[in-house]
Amino acid sequence: MLVPEMKVIGDAEKTKLLSKFGINETQLPRISSRDPAAVALKAVPGNIIRIDRNDGTGKYTTYRVVVEE
Repeated sequence: MLVPEMKVIGDAEKTKLLSKFGINETQLPRISSRDPAAVALKAVPGNIIRIDRNDGTGKYTTYRVVVEE
């Protein structure tokens, strides 16, 4: 219940996300490939993780790019 829903997005969604905001993936917040959430999702460096949160006032989505650290 306290852990937000996380998912590795596909290439099509990744391209759409980056073009929507006019950014490249290096401009996204980062998450280590050794983070327990990234390990559980089997994410590799270069993947983008979508995080859907519901904090009681509303639902919002954030993104993190997986990096090797």
